[in-house]
Amino acid sequence: MRKAEISRKTKETEIDVAVNLDGSGAAKISTGIGFFDHMLEQLAKHSLIDMAISAKGDLHIDYHHTVEDTGIALGQAVKKALGDMRGITRFADVLLPMDETLTRVAVDVSGRPYLVFRTTFDRPKIGEFDTDLVREFFQAFSTHVGMNLHIETLYGVNAHHISESSFKGLARALRVALQVDERAKGEIPSTKGTL
Repeated sequence: MRKAEISRKTKETEIDVAVNLDGSGAAKISTGIGFFDHMLEQLAKHSLIDMAISAKGDLHIDYHHTVEDTGIALGQAVKKALGDMRGITRFADVLLPMDETLTRVAVDVSGRPYLVFRTTFDRPKIGEFDTDLVREFFQAFSTHVGMNLHIETLYGVNAHHISESSFKGLARALRVALQVDERAKGEIPSTKGTL
């Protein structure tokens, strides 16, 4: 089983993450940020990655450190669980509709981090959650997994739908990219011989 645990403790946050890449999408999420918990639950459910995430942060300042550090720790856990990435599908893309919103997500789990985020919000907050933090999470997560992550909202109006379609799109892309390809089981998915 491809499982990993990561603990990240700084002066700003204390985060514990456990993942099982071959799970059923079970989620036990507690960050102290309701909307963020909801997004992470979507990520677990639709990727079929079991996730246990406990985060305590300096929420009296704002949500930035907690969201970013959760992205770092979750990315590190996924990377650790992948090991040498032998046999993974590696590439995946999805068009994810959510009501009036359509978001395109593409990933390359290559060991090389890069984020393209072409998504905008017409308001600064969803409830108490800063919409800027959606990008911050994806930046931290993609960097620490070591993956190309491209997210583009083709159209949409509702900020909640735009955010949720991005998280669900990432989930569905990861579900394919991280699965073991039975025809290439045991092989590194690169002509270089390493990722």
